[in-house]
Amino acid sequence: MDSSSDDEPWILIAEEGTQNQGDMPAAERKIKPWALSPPKVYIFENANVINTVDGSIRSNTSLCTSDGQIKWILDGLARNTSESGAIRIDATGKYLVPGLIDSHVHITAVPGTADLAKVFGSEFAVSAFRQPYVCQQMLSRGFTTVRDCGGATLALKEAIADGVFPGPRLFIAGHALSQTGGHGDQRGPHDHTACCGGTNSVGRICDGVDECIKGVREEIRTGSDFIKIMGGGGVASPTDALENVQFTAEEIKAITTVAAQADRWVTTHAYTPKAIQHAIHNGVRGIEHGNFIDKETAKMMAARDIFLTPTLITYSEMASPDWTGFLPPESVAKNEIVLKKGLQSLQIASDAGVTICYGTDLLGPLTAAQTKEFALRSQVLSPLQLLQSATINPARMLRQEKVLGQLSPGFSADILIMNENPLTDMEIFDKPDKHLLAVIKEGRVFVSRWSGLPQDTISPMPVIE
Repeated sequence: MDSSSDDEPWILIAEEGTQNQGDMPAAERKIKPWALSPPKVYIFENANVINTVDGSIRSNTSLCTSDGQIKWILDGLARNTSESGAIRIDATGKYLVPGLIDSHVHITAVPGTADLAKVFGSEFAVSAFRQPYVCQQMLSRGFTTVRDCGGATLALKEAIADGVFPGPRLFIAGHALSQTGGHGDQRGPHDHTACCGGTNSVGRICDGVDECIKGVREEIRTGSDFIKIMGGGGVASPTDALENVQFTAEEIKAITTVAAQADRWVTTHAYTPKAIQHAIHNGVRGIEHGNFIDKETAKMMAARDIFLTPTLITYSEMASPDWTGFLPPESVAKNEIVLKKGLQSLQIASDAGVTICYGTDLLGPLTAAQTKEFALRSQVLSPLQLLQSATINPARMLRQEKVLGQLSPGFSADILIMNENPLTDMEIFDKPDKHLLAVIKEGRVFVSRWSGLPQDTISPMPVIE
C-alpha cells in the first residue's frame, strides 16, 4: 500500500557543514546540547515486514522511514521513488517487527543489590544514577516503549525524550496509590514510624476519600500518564495477605472519577477474583498480574474490555536458586503460591478473550530476565497472540493504537530488525545478541549488531591527529 505523495515534505540528509531544515535552532541547541540530530531517511529493501494485526508477512518489500515515522511501504524495490539523500539498506532475509512494549516495569528498582529490601530502600540518588543503565538495557533488548507502574518520574521521561541518554519511550504512573498496610506500604509490622500518609520509592499512602482524591491530583500534577492503585495483597509487601482486598468502594470510585476528569484511566494490582471484581465495579480499566483469576471474572473482563497484564517471569525469577535470599522469608511462601497459578490464569484469560498485554515486573538485578517472559507465555499463547501482547494490545491500552504497535504508514518508526522470523520461534527475542540485529526508535538507529546498518545516534569525535 503506497501512502506516499509527491507533495509531502521530506527531511533530507544534510551535507557536511550544512544545516538540515529540521535541525534545532542554534540558540536552542546551546541550551540543550545533548539534542539528537533529526532522524535520517532510510529505505529498507527486500525486507520481510510482519503484520502484527493478522500475522501475515509481506515479503520482498521496501519500507521508508522519514522524520521519525514510517512514510510508506511498497512491494518490490521501489526504485521510482524520489527520496534524494535517503539511505538504502539491503534487508534481504531480514524480518522487520514493531518495537516491543513492556507494560509493567519499575525502572527505579535498579540493580546493584541482591536484597529486595535494599532495592526498595535505596537512596533516591543511588537509584537515579543507575536508571540510565536500566533504560539503555531495555532498549537494547528491543523494548522501544515501557509502561512504568510505580516509581519513574517525569524528569526521567523527559530526559529520554530529549535525548539526554538512550531509553524506551515512557508512560508513567508516578507513585502507585496504596492504603496503609497495603501493597505499597513497605513498613514491617514492628515499624511504627511515618504512620500517616507520605510517599516511598514506589508508592503513595492514601486513606479515605479525601486523601485518595488528593493523591490522584498530585500524581497528575507531577506528570502521570495513568493512575496505578494497589487493590489487593502482594508478594513483596510485608504485612498484607494475598487474599486481602484493599481500598473501599468509595475510595476507588473517587480515584477513578478524578482520574477520568483529567482524561486518565486507572489500573490496579490485584490477584484474586474478589479484588479484581471490586476494582472493575468501581471504574478500574486494567488489572496487573491477576494470577488467581477464575472463569467468571475473566468473562467479566472480556465483556467490559478490561486489560490484563500478567507478569509471570518475576515470580519465576524470584523462585530461582540463582536468587536465593532476594525475597524476605515472609514473601517466599507467597511467591510460591502465585507462581503456581501463573500459567493457569493466562490460559483462563486467553480462553475468555481478555485482551492480554506483555509485562515483567522485574526488580533489581532480576531485570536482566525481561525477555524470558516470552518463553513462559509460549506454553499457552500462540506466536501471534504473544507478539500481539507486546505490540498492538498494549498500544491500545496506552491509547496509542494509531502510532505504536504496527509497521504501517503514519506510525512511529519503532522497528526491530531480526535475522529470523519470530512467528516461528518467539524465544528468539530472548537471544538478542544472536537474533536482534538493530533497534530503531522514532527513525533513529539506537542499537546495532549488524554491519549493514550502523548506529546513528552518536556522532564520532573529530580526529585531531
